Amino acid sequence: MTEAIAPLLNTQVQRAGRKIHYWVAMSQPENHLFEVTLHLVDYLSPILDLKMPVWTPGSYLVREYAKNLQDFAAFTGHQPLPWRKISKNHWQIEKGNVSEITVRYRIFANELSVRTNHLDATHGYFNGAALFLRIPGWEELPIYVTIVPPRPEWQVSTGLPTIAEETNTFLAADFDTLVDSPFEIGSHQLFHFEVLDKPHELAIWGKGNFDPKQMVSDFQKIIEVEAKMFGGLPYERFLFLLHLFNQAYGGLEHKNSCSLIYHRFGFRNQDKYERFIQLVAHEFFHLWNVKRIRPKALEVFDYDQESYTPCLWFCEGTTSYYDLLIPLRAEIYDVKSYLNHLNQEITKYLKTPGRKVQPLSESSFDAWIKLYRPDANSGNSQISYYLKGEMVSLLLDLLIRERHHNQLSLDDVMVKMWEQFGKAEIGYTPEQLQAVIESVAGIDLSDFFKCYIDGLDDLPFNQYLQPFGLQLIGEKDDEPYLGVKIKTENGREIIKFVEMGSPANTAGIDAGDELLAIDGIKLGASQLRERLTDYQPNDTIKVTVFHQDELRTYSVILEPTHPTRYHLVAVQNPDPTQQENFAGWLGVPLTNIR
Repeated sequence: MTEAIAPLLNTQVQRAGRKIHYWVAMSQPENHLFEVTLHLVDYLSPILDLKMPVWTPGSYLVREYAKNLQDFAAFTGHQPLPWRKISKNHWQIEKGNVSEITVRYRIFANELSVRTNHLDATHGYFNGAALFLRIPGWEELPIYVTIVPPRPEWQVSTGLPTIAEETNTFLAADFDTLVDSPFEIGSHQLFHFEVLDKPHELAIWGKGNFDPKQMVSDFQKIIEVEAKMFGGLPYERFLFLLHLFNQAYGGLEHKNSCSLIYHRFGFRNQDKYERFIQLVAHEFFHLWNVKRIRPKALEVFDYDQESYTPCLWFCEGTTSYYDLLIPLRAEIYDVKSYLNHLNQEITKYLKTPGRKVQPLSESSFDAWIKLYRPDANSGNSQISYYLKGEMVSLLLDLLIRERHHNQLSLDDVMVKMWEQFGKAEIGYTPEQLQAVIESVAGIDLSDFFKCYIDGLDDLPFNQYLQPFGLQLIGEKDDEPYLGVKIKTENGREIIKFVEMGSPANTAGIDAGDELLAIDGIKLGASQLRERLTDYQPNDTIKVTVFHQDELRTYSVILEPTHPTRYHLVAVQNPDPTQQENFAGWLGVPLTNIR
């Protein structure tokens, strides 16, 4: 037991009613080790089982958090207790008839992401699933957590309530709440603000070119817009945790907080700042969609294994649809910026060959083994449920709006799901989700779901856009089509992706090959597109590569160029109904996009 924890344990374990109390210290943060002490009182069984979660809600991958646990030990008083490891994440202690048990272990924390732990000389950050052991059968009991910072100037920020008159001690109502409440410990900047008479905090770790005044103002606008949609805020206090890092992007939702990670210099450039605001809107929208409105498979969390659902397209994809819309409604950016961001999403979708291979519901179901583990063939065989779910949500919103003259929309689906499932946190089935959407749309959507969610039919964008005075057009570049994506690594041109059925694929070129020359002339960094413009479709070129250290040359027959970008544009001479529909959808006249 560390010297920092011993006196705290001696003075606090006797507090009435505290059966589970954790202490988290970090005496040498430079070593990246959190020092965790668990004290249990009145655990009657002679055998104590402890389990480390293998995943955390909101991030659908088995991450094997137990791999970072070391130095496990158990005691009653100062007397060691025998224990053994049952499985990768399961420890069993033979405690006999003793009534108090102390468990110590350390967690290595040197992975900076929103779903893991990070500890160094500047701060400590952890997620409950990646730090705390679960006590089977005691998940519903309250859990006390005391943080022991390594320096007196370090402060603690978390969504958990504090215990009055106890320094850095917090209370989680149960294990689910503990998992759902990340901690930031250090000398981070802290900004306080109010929205709808409720306190909010923004904790920022790391240096960057952000403007806190603008950031807080835009956060307030996003919160107000989303709260208006659902009829209020479902919490008493909210915490935004923001980590600034190089080339970083990500977020993880929680019930009364969220963790964000973003490029430290991504706030001055307007396009990058808008992308950050979309991230904020996305994670905040999850307060309703997925934290409270969640599929039946996620109603009760199984921390030991995967929980499969075909509905992640709604949890994440529909949230992605709204994360573009919310900043527009909040007047953070205008309709031209909104459509520009939507163009980028549509382009990304239509340039993913895997959309023709993997149905949306399957993408949701297979998140655990595919989305978070991309490989060289992922683009050919998979489609993100975030991305296609966003596209399907766009079509559903347009379908409902067109049928009901903008008097109903996908907003009404969200509100109905909130009223029917979210408020009581009752999980919904795929059939119930479809029924709610159909009840708002006013039509049978069996064919829609069969074709676009469970099937592989092309999404008919223009069919749904036309009533709103828009059409989708593709643009092509000048060079003929080869079918590879390359990346410069240490001065070498590495082929990262080869599209299935492309000229490169047909010739035998493989992902991982180093691209050396075309027609015997060395290819310099970032010269591929320029070189291809010297050729015409159906020309045969000699492509030389290193394939697994062997020099190879392939004959490749180029194809006509493929569309590389897609844009939404106004139709020629839109009629009054199209103009009215567009204004009802995006809040401005159609003429504003010209």
